[in-house]
Amino acid sequence: MRELWRYGAALAIVAASTLVAEGFYRVFDTTRLSMVFLAGILVTAVTLGAWPAYFAAAISFFLYNFYLVEPRFTFQLVSAEDVLVLVVFAAVAFLTGSLTGRIRDQARQSADRAHTTAALFEASRELSAADEEDVIRGRIAQHIAQAARGEALVWDDGRTWCAPVGIKPPPDLLDELARIASASGGEHLVGPWRVRVLRADGALLGVAAWRGPVEQDVPPEDDPLVAVLADLGAAAVMRARLAAARSEIEAMARTEQLRNALLSSISHDLRTPLAAILASASSLKDFGERFTPDVRADLVTTIQEEAVRLNRFVANLLSMTRLESGALDLDRQTFGAAEVIDRVAVRFERPGQPIRRDLGDGGLLASGDPILLEQALGNVVENAIRYGPAGAAVTIRAWREGETVRVEVEDQGPGVPAADLDRIFEKFYRSPGAATIQGTGLGLSIARGLVEAMDGSIVARARTDGEPGLVVGLILTGSTPHAA
Repeated sequence: MRELWRYGAALAIVAASTLVAEGFYRVFDTTRLSMVFLAGILVTAVTLGAWPAYFAAAISFFLYNFYLVEPRFTFQLVSAEDVLVLVVFAAVAFLTGSLTGRIRDQARQSADRAHTTAALFEASRELSAADEEDVIRGRIAQHIAQAARGEALVWDDGRTWCAPVGIKPPPDLLDELARIASASGGEHLVGPWRVRVLRADGALLGVAAWRGPVEQDVPPEDDPLVAVLADLGAAAVMRARLAAARSEIEAMARTEQLRNALLSSISHDLRTPLAAILASASSLKDFGERFTPDVRADLVTTIQEEAVRLNRFVANLLSMTRLESGALDLDRQTFGAAEVIDRVAVRFERPGQPIRRDLGDGGLLASGDPILLEQALGNVVENAIRYGPAGAAVTIRAWREGETVRVEVEDQGPGVPAADLDRIFEKFYRSPGAATIQGTGLGLSIARGLVEAMDGSIVARARTDGEPGLVVGLILTGSTPHAA
C-alpha cells in the first residue's frame, strides 16, 4: 500500500501532461507535442523515482499515439514516419525516465547514507561521552526512536527507558521482553515492535524494542541502522561497566597506597615524640634526684613539647578521618580572626623563633568555626617553621578585602616550584626540595579541607619581594558586625 501512491501520482502527472498537450493542440493546431509528455516523465522521475517514471513513459506512449498521432483517437499508424516518431518517443521517454530516475534514486540513497552516517556519528559521540549505564540506556532509546521515526524503549532487569519520554509500553510487551531476555539473542517480532537483545562480550545487557510510525504496517527502511545503533549502545554499556570496574580497582589501589603511606608516616612520626617522652620520663624517674633543677626543668619541657606535638599529630589524623567521612562538626559563628591568629602565634612562638603579626586596623570579623580555623592556621604556621631556616621569622598578615577576610602566612624557606603550588595541598605530597625534612604531607591537606568546610579557600604563591619562601593564603567569608 505504501508504494501504490507513487504510481498513482505518476498517473496524475501523465494526465496533467495530456491536458496541457490538448490545450496546446487547440491553441496552436499542432501535433508536435511530444516534449510535453517528456516533461511529465522528467517530473515523475525526479519526484517519484525510476519505476514510476517507466510507468509514466509507457502510459505517455499510448496516450501520445491515441491523442496526437493521425488519425487521432485511434491506435492506427498510417505512415513509416509515424512509426519512427513513436519509436523515437518511446526510446527517449524510457531513457529519460531511466536516467533521471536513477539520478534521483542515487541522490536519495546518498542522502540516506549521509543520514545514517550522521546518526551513527552523533550516537557514537554521545555514547562515548557518557559513563553511566542509566544515561547510556536512555540515549540508546532516543537514538533508536529517531532512526525508526517512531517509538523505542530499552528494558533491563525490570527497568525501562522510553523515547519519547513519557510513552507507556503495553504490559504484555514488557512481559515478552523479559521472556526474550532470558532466551536466545538475535531479533524478534512482537506485534508491530521489533526486538533486539543487547549483548556484548557474551554478557546480557538488556533488550531494545522499537517500532515505526503507527500508521505503517511494515518495518521501517531504517531497521539496519537501528540494529547498528543497538549494537553500538550495547558496546557503550559494556564500556561503562568496564570503566566503572577499572575505577573501582584503581580506587582500591590508591586507597591501599595511601594506607601504606599513612602507616609508614605514623610509624615514624609517632615514634619520635614517644621516644623523647619515654626517655625524658625514664631519666626523671631513675635519676631525677641526681639532676640539677635546670636539667629537670629541661626534661619536663621536653615532655610537654613532645606531648603537644603528639597531640597535634593525632588531631590531624582525626580531622583527616572526619573530612573524608563527611562527619566533621562545624560550629558556624561570627568571630574575630585576629584573636585566632594571636592564639596560634603564642602557641608556636619560642625564644629564637619569632612569629610576626600584621593585623591591619582590625575589623577582621569572619564567619566560620574559630576552632577549625585555629587548627588550619596552626598547620600552615607549623609547616612554615618546619621548612624555614632555624630561627627564621614567620610572618602572619591579615586584612579585610571586600566581603572576605584574608590571612597570609609567609616563611623564609626554599619555596615551591610554580608547577607544584597546587599539589602541596594534596595528601602525602612532598615537594622535591623537602625530601630531607621530617613530615607526613598531611598538614596543608588538612588545612585546605578545614577551610573549605567553612566555605573558604586556600592558595599558595611565591614571595613577591624577591626573597625565597612561600606564602600560603587563607580566604574566609567576612562578616559585618551587628548594630547594638
